[in-house]
Amino acid sequence: MAGTASAVAGRVQRRQARKFAESDAQVYAQREQAYEQQMAGQNQYQQPAPPPEQYQQPAPPPAAAPQTDVITQLKELAELRDQGVLTDDEFATQKARILA
Repeated sequence: MAGTASAVAGRVQRRQARKFAESDAQVYAQREQAYEQQMAGQNQYQQPAPPPEQYQQPAPPPAAAPQTDVITQLKELAELRDQGVLTDDEFATQKARILA
């Protein structure tokens, strides 16, 4: 008797799993169709964008920083190093970044 009950339960479980899988597939298909309709509606009103390299102007080169600004930054770094806020290694790293 126990074997019959487990066989019936197994069939019921497989049948329910098949039923839920079919239901999930239908819901997925409906959502996919709605999404495609929405995208088709949006594409009617939008013109395709041109390729970026075709119409994009090159960016102007960055303006050179005034020399006094570099000197001021180096002086401020030296003061921070002298106050003990920056180590010698940190000072050298920041100095190289400013002078680059």
